[in-house]
Amino acid sequence: MAMANFMDRAASAASRILTNFKMSAFEDRLATQVIGVSFDGTAVQTLEGRASLDMIIRLLPRLYPTIALRPLDPEAKRYAPTLEFLAKSINPEIELAKTRKAITVSVVIGRSPSRTKCPTFFIGSDGWRAKLSSNGPVGSGESMNPFGAGAASCFAAANVFRTVFAEQLEQGEADDHIDLSMLTYNHDTAGSGPSLEGTDIGDTHLVGLGAIGNGTIWALARAVGLKGSLRLVDHEEVDLSNLQRYVLTSQSDVDSPKVDLASAALAETALQVSAHCAKWDVYVSDRNDWAFERIAVALDNAPDRIAVQGVLPKWIVNAWTQELDLGVSRHGFDDGRACLACLYLPHGKIKDEDEKMAEELKMPEARQEIRHLLQTNRPVDVGFVERVAKAFDIPSEALREFIGLSVRSFHQRAICGGIVMRLTDGAQPVRAVVPMSFQSALAGIMLAADLVKHASGLLNTPTTSTRINLLRPLASHLHDPKAKDTSGRCICADEDFLAAYRRKYAGCAARELRSDQ
Repeated sequence: MAMANFMDRAASAASRILTNFKMSAFEDRLATQVIGVSFDGTAVQTLEGRASLDMIIRLLPRLYPTIALRPLDPEAKRYAPTLEFLAKSINPEIELAKTRKAITVSVVIGRSPSRTKCPTFFIGSDGWRAKLSSNGPVGSGESMNPFGAGAASCFAAANVFRTVFAEQLEQGEADDHIDLSMLTYNHDTAGSGPSLEGTDIGDTHLVGLGAIGNGTIWALARAVGLKGSLRLVDHEEVDLSNLQRYVLTSQSDVDSPKVDLASAALAETALQVSAHCAKWDVYVSDRNDWAFERIAVALDNAPDRIAVQGVLPKWIVNAWTQELDLGVSRHGFDDGRACLACLYLPHGKIKDEDEKMAEELKMPEARQEIRHLLQTNRPVDVGFVERVAKAFDIPSEALREFIGLSVRSFHQRAICGGIVMRLTDGAQPVRAVVPMSFQSALAGIMLAADLVKHASGLLNTPTTSTRINLLRPLASHLHDPKAKDTSGRCICADEDFLAAYRRKYAGCAARELRSDQ
């Protein structure tokens, strides 16, 4: 058994939400856990069951060093090697335990009862519905819809985490029962919901292929029957630390462009996929057509989101994760509701990147030097690395492998990646918000679900935003109205922008009217 080679990043995420966090105690706790995944032939036989199995195995090995796969019948046993291979591709050193006596927390997929005496979460789905129970099997439906199935696995992974770290979470009790429609985000039992087959997503952009984008691609790749054009926009490559929560990634994907990873995942679908390895502003500047029918936003900062709204897309769906919760928001522009920029307008003084980086490197006096390094993209040298090590009172040898990187990459790997936190046993926590894998995955699934609902005319959610906190039992009400900005600073209050939006899509409205007639 061995911790994954990206465990520092996983610990960074956990340090943000667990009280009294210490790195050594965190790893000791993980080392005592054996997470069981039991499944039977009824799970293997359906797309929904296989989707739940696939997602739970994409989540658990990113944190837990020991997993016990428990196939419960001959058909399940034939499928087990597929799951073993997937788990090993994420953490090659993971231990796949064979005995059920050692299992500390269990997830069961299918219609079989539990065969372990430990906290157990039965999960399944019925089309759009995600289902979880702590009392008995819930089964998997037979639709071609992955949204309920994937969400159920995220709920299960969250409940496993809350069970393992219950003493360090406030109000982190486990869920007893979940039956949530990913169609309406209501707790109901109104059936599996409409089919996805034949849904045309038109000309859609997905901007950002990080952790949330990975969850979105995972869902779209399994939503059988979708058609249309999907343009993927992201300029980065996969870093080892990304494996902590990017559900599509394995060890072999490190240093690969994110757009290539996403394109490969969608290769067997009917979608027309085009990959654009570029920043959003560069991509937009190279386009001749400034009309954007539908954009799914999976970016991780406010300025980039505002920039997407600035090109005046016809419709936007945005997903986000925060320290405690996650969600999706939906935006027109000329409809009297909050646009995407309304949600991310800055208030008060905003620190520049060089100021924040100097503070997080504990060298406020080096702000001008860091600004110069950022502007020129010059690499950090031995002296700079040694000064950082001295500021944190850690051996400089631990940071020498990062000599020659840009200051942005150095900060990302040493600070955000959790290495400094490890060397100080959690005394120097990571300030940046690093979500858990199940949080990012669920946000991505919700982004894909709302995208598909909008394209098929099924989106009827009454509020701008939907919010879920996976670190507590699921709330009874998830709809979160967002007010339109009233300060007059937002572009949706500017008559010139409103007029440009109306001109841009006036032709589209006329064409749609003629086609309806």
